Amino acid sequence: MSKQPTPRREADNEAKAVLRAVRVSPRKLDLVAATIRGKKASQAVNELTFSKKRIAIDVKKALNSAIANAENNHNLDVDRLIVAEASVGKGLVMKRFQTRGRGRSAGIIKPFAHLTIVVRERAEAEDK
Repeated sequence: MSKQPTPRREADNEAKAVLRAVRVSPRKLDLVAATIRGKKASQAVNELTFSKKRIAIDVKKALNSAIANAENNHNLDVDRLIVAEASVGKGLVMKRFQTRGRGRSAGIIKPFAHLTIVVRERAEAEDK
């Protein structure tokens, strides 16, 4: 006897990609994620391509992965995809020290973040 497969957490018209342990502050990553929330997938890719933020390259890779998951794993139409969710969470924090004057030291925190992108296929009625 084998274990029952766990049901999908997403709906049938959704696909997801998760980017873990990104070396950027969650606050900075959320600024980039906010620019693509609710937009068409193709428009979001264009926006990330021409963004001046360093982390936009990694966000674009995660978005392309979510689009590929939708197309290959769930047979969704790429032209009708929108970015339903782009959520950011905190990851681990590396703590380092930097020496300062007079024998003192100062703490430096190097935060990591997690990014989850969910793309959803719009219904044909919503297209019109």
